[in-house]
Amino acid sequence: MAEFKENGLSETNVTKPQGSEKTRCCAENAQGTDFIREAIIEDLRTGRYDRVHTRFPPEPNGYLHIGHAKSICLNFGIAQEFGGKCNLRFDDTNPTKEDVEYVEAIKEDIRWLGFDWEDRCYYASDYFEQLYQWAEELIKKGKAYVCDLSPDEVREYRGTLTEPGRESPYRNRSVEENLDLFRRMRAGEFPDGSRTLRAKIDMAHPNLNMRDPVMYRIIRATHHRTGDKWCIYPTYDWAHGQSDSIEGITHSICTLEFENHRPLYEWFIKELGIFAPRQIEFARLNLTYTVMSKRRLLQLVQEGVVRGWDDPRMPTICGLRRRGYTPAAIRDFCQRIGVSKYDGVVDISLLEHCIREDLNKHAPRVMAVLRPLKLVIDNYPEGQVEYLEAVNNPEDPSMGTRQVPFSKVLYIEQDDFREVPPPKYYRLAPGREVRLRWGYFVRCTHVVKDPQTGEVIEVHCTYDPETRGGNAPDGRKVKATIHWVSAMHCIEAEVRLYDYLFTKPDPDDVPEGLDWRANLNPNSLEIIPNAKLEQSLAGAPVGSRYQFERLGYFCVDPDSTPEKLVFNRTVTLKDTWAKIQQKMGS
Repeated sequence: MAEFKENGLSETNVTKPQGSEKTRCCAENAQGTDFIREAIIEDLRTGRYDRVHTRFPPEPNGYLHIGHAKSICLNFGIAQEFGGKCNLRFDDTNPTKEDVEYVEAIKEDIRWLGFDWEDRCYYASDYFEQLYQWAEELIKKGKAYVCDLSPDEVREYRGTLTEPGRESPYRNRSVEENLDLFRRMRAGEFPDGSRTLRAKIDMAHPNLNMRDPVMYRIIRATHHRTGDKWCIYPTYDWAHGQSDSIEGITHSICTLEFENHRPLYEWFIKELGIFAPRQIEFARLNLTYTVMSKRRLLQLVQEGVVRGWDDPRMPTICGLRRRGYTPAAIRDFCQRIGVSKYDGVVDISLLEHCIREDLNKHAPRVMAVLRPLKLVIDNYPEGQVEYLEAVNNPEDPSMGTRQVPFSKVLYIEQDDFREVPPPKYYRLAPGREVRLRWGYFVRCTHVVKDPQTGEVIEVHCTYDPETRGGNAPDGRKVKATIHWVSAMHCIEAEVRLYDYLFTKPDPDDVPEGLDWRANLNPNSLEIIPNAKLEQSLAGAPVGSRYQFERLGYFCVDPDSTPEKLVFNRTVTLKDTWAKIQQKMGS
């Protein structure tokens, strides 16, 4: 138990009745807004612990997603609230699925979200020797044995929820034989999968996890940290609780799927006589129109449905980052949804609402035309260019203004003109006057059409020079304001418009015989190759975010080059969640 003692984490120094002054003050000031925080406050009040020490323990077998962000915010947030600490620990017990790529990506995601584990980055593999020694302790106590059953036979002997399991024929081997076999397992004398070490608990236990669970299996695979030092690896259930204990974790905050594993973790801790963390479970995050299973996300990547783990359609943290989400918006979302003891599904519109609220305050406004239609102002002087003052963000006057070039030939959105306008259409049409954003009133006089297709390719207008800035001296009003860019000065960009990855809120809602992939949205990505943007965006750095007026929020993608920018649409301006809240009267 060297690691345990070196960290000063004995049973006695974590259960002082009074607790430290700093921790006690934090507990007194904390708000018991949910059952986890209330439990922690009670533990500090009663002296069960005199400090708060949490951890975020990802398995490095994939990229983190928005559900992990909830756990990150919860574990690091609680540590901050109570003046405690939060460790980052990689539970790297399965070398066949783990990779250093995932380790580095996880670190990047946590830092990006705004959290810091300081010098407390640990790995379950740090404790492999200690775990092995503890396993020998259990063998010596008659609480573990080497079993020769195959994986299929172990499942067969395990029983069901309604029927007890059967004891392995190898369950009653002597301590001496078990120690000899276990040490030979470590030495590499047996083939992969031929033997396991199992805890000896109760094959009739109502909790299947307590029916002699596997602690070690033989796997000849190179580990990303320990190399080929080991050919036996601890199972997650054996390593997890002891790793918490070694690190002196007071509150082991897990998702609900680990609730049935808690009795097993507590059994191991009790049999070893080591420091006991308290495990508290909460409901994992489920979002509409997406999947959260690592296995399914990996399928999407491997099958080429998406372009990679950081595809902006993915619920991964790196995907959300690439799409233009901010750490503040994700933290706000996690705070709003809170924690619950019951599984549920959160409407994705709440996540979108959070990013809109954040970007509305902080993203500069610019003008961009995604589907350009040429607009010619016939009475505007040929060759003249003037610069109009445009506000960068009306929500934040400190962001100032910019100068936008205006000329005779502009681009407007195709949707902002109709030769035959439908009812309640107030934008540009023959004979109709509209306001150009930050500019002038213009009135449509005629159009030019493609002689082959009959498609309108140019709209011709006249402008009123007395309406500079968008107001008429005579007080006349127009019903629409449209955005534009100067054809002479604009830059071109590729714009990627992302929609939900699935067509239904519940991807598993499929006819019999089909799986969740049947609900994949074939139109989840639309690429606009030559959008026209105002020249102020030239050289915009990767990751910078903007509101394209009237179109939504957009972010510069890493695929951008000095020759051509690439933008991802983060979210539209339409706020479904705000409308839901209005209907609910809140």
